[in-house]
Amino acid sequence: MTVDRGEPLAPARVAGQAAAAVAEVEAALTAAPDPAAAAFFDIDNTVVRGASIFYLAMGLARRRFFTVSDVAGFVAGQVRFRLVGSEDMDDMADATETALGFVKDHAVSEVVQMGREIFDERIAAKVYPGTLALARSHLDSGQRVWLVSAAPVELATIIAKRLGLTGALGTVSEIERGVYTGRLVGRPLHGPAKAEAVKALAEREGLDLSRCAAYSDSANDIPMLSMVGHPTAVNPDPKLRRHARDLGWRVIDYRTGRKVAKVGLPIAGGAGAVAGIAAVAVALDRRRRSAG
Repeated sequence: MTVDRGEPLAPARVAGQAAAAVAEVEAALTAAPDPAAAAFFDIDNTVVRGASIFYLAMGLARRRFFTVSDVAGFVAGQVRFRLVGSEDMDDMADATETALGFVKDHAVSEVVQMGREIFDERIAAKVYPGTLALARSHLDSGQRVWLVSAAPVELATIIAKRLGLTGALGTVSEIERGVYTGRLVGRPLHGPAKAEAVKALAEREGLDLSRCAAYSDSANDIPMLSMVGHPTAVNPDPKLRRHARDLGWRVIDYRTGRKVAKVGLPIAGGAGAVAGIAAVAVALDRRRRSAG
């Protein structure tokens, strides 16, 4: 992987260039009939109901990747995200750092295989059919479709491949000899870093951003949405909804029911999720202690 080594770069630009550099394209999709246009989709609460890294963590919990002491803050942050339906930069950074701690010193191949299993077990059923239909309409028109997410690039790529999309841009972790070091390249792919990634990928792939589309639920993705010719707010948070209406962007909402249910997790369900994952961690911790 290479990034610009000229003048010192801001962390967001480093993260964006790194994400574009490692992005893989499915071989069967490289010869798109409309090679200058593409669509970019955020994942969390846009393609998938809730936070994909939360589902990854729950799956890893059952595979003994962390102890009870690791779980409380991470789960609380992710439940808050699912209840409120908006992203906080500090929360995203903390969640990514915690997730990196889970996989540190593990082989990339091991985590990728588990990620595939976790997608099938936990994420596939959370995909919004309407958003997936939008993505496939771009494919049907001969355009490439990329996921752009703060989730680890390995998880984002798994989701893209499982959904039959072109590829993914995600947070890049440092890897040495096929093993995670627990450090990031740059910063989480969030907010301005997503825009930097899209810009770098457009340069690499020869895309005309004025002909491209982007979809997201979060006001944090306004930089990405603003750089394409066809932005759409999907399941938007209040700030993005206001911004989209002010600028005449398209707004689509696939959520139903009362406000809390719209983000996919009632309050009681959030408490249950915390209790459930904590119980798993406690059980695994006890099992390790007894085995020791």
